[in-house]
Amino acid sequence: MTPLQALQQTLAGEHAAVYVYGVLGGRLSATEQPQLMSRVVAAYDAHVARRDHVTAQVEAAGAEPVAAAVSYELPNPARTPSQLVEVALVTEQRCANVYAQTVGSTSRTERRWAVGALVDTAVRQLGFGGRPDHFPGIREL
Repeated sequence: MTPLQALQQTLAGEHAAVYVYGVLGGRLSATEQPQLMSRVVAAYDAHVARRDHVTAQVEAAGAEPVAAAVSYELPNPARTPSQLVEVALVTEQRCANVYAQTVGSTSRTERRWAVGALVDTAVRQLGFGGRPDHFPGIREL
């Protein structure tokens, strides 16, 4: 995978994450689930910033950034607090997979950025009930 392909794949993942966290935020009550809402808003903000960063990287490389899909399928109905947490965890796991591929396909500034994003998403997974992983984002064969 070329560095540009890795960035485009990362951008596609960020588009999905922004969409998912927007849905989750719309289904939460800040009054009834303030801690979960706070984690979802923080995740949303982080993914928006990453999306914007990667968009700028792709444009700087002289390419057209991949567009977001109209919508994305959630892994469950996302109606109960436990379902919402599960969706957030799956989203972060998927982002970790994308960031790990980006780490392996880029160098220098892009790689440092991808490592930071990978670490951040690995930590965020813990806040959504994930388990620590020695190699986040690396799927076992």
